Amino acid sequence: MTLLPAFPDMILEPLVRAALAEDLGTYGDLTTRTVIKAGTRYTARIVAREDGIASGMQIAVIAFRLIDPALSVRVVVPDGGAFTKGDTLAEIEGEAASILSAERVALNFAGRLSGIATMTSRFVAETRGTSTRITCTRKTTPGLRIVEKQAVLHGGGFNHRFSLSDAILIKDNHIAAAGGIRPVLQAVKAAASHMVRVEIEVDNLDQLAEVLDEGGADVVLLDNMDTPTLHEAVRMNNGRLSLEASGNMRLGCVAEVSATGVHYISVGALTHSASTLDLGLDF
Repeated sequence: MTLLPAFPDMILEPLVRAALAEDLGTYGDLTTRTVIKAGTRYTARIVAREDGIASGMQIAVIAFRLIDPALSVRVVVPDGGAFTKGDTLAEIEGEAASILSAERVALNFAGRLSGIATMTSRFVAETRGTSTRITCTRKTTPGLRIVEKQAVLHGGGFNHRFSLSDAILIKDNHIAAAGGIRPVLQAVKAAASHMVRVEIEVDNLDQLAEVLDEGGADVVLLDNMDTPTLHEAVRMNNGRLSLEASGNMRLGCVAEVSATGVHYISVGALTHSASTLDLGLDF
């Protein structure tokens, strides 16, 4: 898998600082302060308890170094890299108290984000042999969107909007409130910047035909359509607009959906239903 450039640490540090402050409370690590003698040094390893794709390793490094800049942290499996059960993902050397105080935050991020990357990689594998891209949605943990979407990239997927300001996405409620497909598309053509991409959701082929006739959209979101309907949508579109299939996309149906010829499949489960991967810190 191609490894991606990392975000600048300064973008991620506020998230890690907040998590460390939450975990340390008002007095710091009481257990460590009580039982670990100052100057005690150890080497620890982050170890995989199951197979997966790494994500959150950059954040784990930040967590350890925010607690103690003197810690030596070596990443063995970088973000986006594959690993198997028993592999060492990172090694940390230095004050035992510092390692223990950063342990939980580092593992919480790395486990959660590696779970997202791993689930994404499984969805991407189902599209092999097609040009369909797996994308995430905005169904992310509040405050953690940037790192959860980065984890999707580490798993080989692609990102949808990061925020409401990234693009125009006209959903069914917008259409209902605005009075129909033609009125919303006419409004877009009259007022939207030429720099902004426009996507519109449709529930059936009649609505798709209306979008194709009216113009003004770049992407059509085909919501909760079965496979025969998706095939017909691709035929009707005839390459004019990008097509995105969405709605209850499960691992078991992705290969069938990607074979229809849609350009994108958006999967909310990548971020809202991924299991945290089991990673441990061993001294």
